[in-house]
Amino acid sequence: MSLRAWLPWLLLVALGVAGAARADTTCTTTTPVTLAFGNITNAAGTPTPSTTTFKITCNTAGLSLLATASVRACVGLGTGSTGTTLSPLRQMTNASGDPMSYQLYTTAAGGTIWGLTPGASPAPLVVDLNYSVPVLGGSGEATVVIYGQVPALQTLSSGGYSSAFSLANVRLEYAFNEVLLGTATAPPLCTSVSGVTGHKVATGGFPFTVTANVLPQCSTYVTTDMDFGSNAGAIAANIDRTSTIGLTCLNRTAYTVALDNGLHASGTVRRMQHTTNPAWFIPYELYSDSSRSQRWGSTVNVDVVASTGNGGAQQLTVYGRAPASVGPVAAGSYNDQIKVTITY
Repeated sequence: MSLRAWLPWLLLVALGVAGAARADTTCTTTTPVTLAFGNITNAAGTPTPSTTTFKITCNTAGLSLLATASVRACVGLGTGSTGTTLSPLRQMTNASGDPMSYQLYTTAAGGTIWGLTPGASPAPLVVDLNYSVPVLGGSGEATVVIYGQVPALQTLSSGGYSSAFSLANVRLEYAFNEVLLGTATAPPLCTSVSGVTGHKVATGGFPFTVTANVLPQCSTYVTTDMDFGSNAGAIAANIDRTSTIGLTCLNRTAYTVALDNGLHASGTVRRMQHTTNPAWFIPYELYSDSSRSQRWGSTVNVDVVASTGNGGAQQLTVYGRAPASVGPVAAGSYNDQIKVTITY
């Protein structure tokens, strides 16, 4: 072959190498698992951390044996479905709308709040990918970690808390450069639309949920004795007295209070026993209402007392009645002991 026949072919090759890239780059994300904080203690003394991860993968169609691509991506997180602000703290809520503060950070140290919109404060996370693009195409991948933290010393209500991140609350914006020869330079910004090969925006691509749980809790139990007083001879008329059961339960904590039949019951009839003669008794009954029509017992959904904590001290009144006796009552002291069971 003559030299003249080779020259056009060489010129075409040289022009092909120097030409602009015509391939396209597309970035996708995997779906993170739930960012679960687990059980959070009311007024916990230390913060509670948690993390979740997902991947960004950018694919570029084949350019040439020497081609490369460079991507600058901004990964944005919004307020979540139950929040209204990004800083100083995000919020998730339980079914009753009670808030729990938390925050999402771009680093494990927790110093940089993770934002949504490029150029705003707080800002999104910036991820750079650089990779080769051979004839059959190339790709780059990065693992992204979302660092979460629930601050300490919060006054909380019991229940399951959550906030969902989807649709516009998860945003991926990226600019990319592709070259056929050499190393592609990173776009100056993920928002760049000029001076770069391409620019794209995607929302809703990596939905996830933030969750936490506050267990129900009751404490600070105080009871008072019920004293039916003194009586001479037969009990001519009902003797009515009261006592109290005090407790403090976390707000939204559903609880029940059950009273057993005491130490000396005959069937379901409560009885006080003579302190020196165990054969003598005085019957009595305990009620949950002042009219003394609702017996207070220990059968769930039948005669226990159910209530809900409000975060402060609560007091329940026990209404007692020693009915009129048939005939005289032996002199002496009578007593009984009731076990109180609080379930929450």
